[in-house]
Amino acid sequence: MTKHITDCTILNNGVTMPWLGIGTYKAKGKEVQQAVETALEVGYRSIDTASVYGNEEEVGQAIASSGVARNELFVTTKLWNDDQGYDSTLRAFETSQKKLGLNVIDLYLIHWPGRDQYKETWRAFERLYSEGSVRAIGVSNFQVHHLRDLIDEGGTVPAVNQVELHPGLIQQELQDFCGAQGIQLEAWSPIMKGKLNQESTLKGLAQKYGKTPAQIILRWDIQNQIVTIPKSVTPERIRENADIFDFELTPDELRQIDALDSDKRTGPHPDQLFWD
Repeated sequence: MTKHITDCTILNNGVTMPWLGIGTYKAKGKEVQQAVETALEVGYRSIDTASVYGNEEEVGQAIASSGVARNELFVTTKLWNDDQGYDSTLRAFETSQKKLGLNVIDLYLIHWPGRDQYKETWRAFERLYSEGSVRAIGVSNFQVHHLRDLIDEGGTVPAVNQVELHPGLIQQELQDFCGAQGIQLEAWSPIMKGKLNQESTLKGLAQKYGKTPAQIILRWDIQNQIVTIPKSVTPERIRENADIFDFELTPDELRQIDALDSDKRTGPHPDQLFWD
């Protein structure tokens, strides 16, 4: 049983990554800086950002002012779509490095697969990894066929695949594939932007355990071996999201939550999101 906010999974290259982190999507300026500072005070040690979020600099400032030792932190950022390609990836990584104020990034992800450049981009990622600029490399929003493309090249198997995943979209085929390949699955939008708060199964379990529906979902993630990064800028919610390590759902309760799957997304389907 995962019992503490700093408990970690071990990635396929031996690097440890906390099961719970804080997401920073759409959070800007002082708001995101204060949110990250609060999260670090609460005990979070994993922070997820991306170049397209426009907040890497503020995240870096929060890290620098926190007093938390760098080797205790796990920082993820992502390459945006327009920067895919070998040389452009290397340039974009340097920009993220400078904004975060970090020499080494713990996890670097391709944000979306796009149409046809992700193999070239992955070669740049492998270079960054071999040079020691990143501790682990992975992808985000990749479907099974995208992952097969990379794996069939015979290079580095992604350490992480960060995707939209919640009880309304459990993506079982993708879960099974990633498990078989040793790719750690990570959930963004884990509480489906609050849209599941009134679901009767989750409300019933919340009442039983003295928790909120969101806490039930986050616990379901971790017990399913899924890293989760709920986003919040509200101090009470940041603390609440971390208060999930003092109870355990039963196997039957996990199955009840699985049964809520309706294949509904809050974001775009990766096979339909392209750019020029």
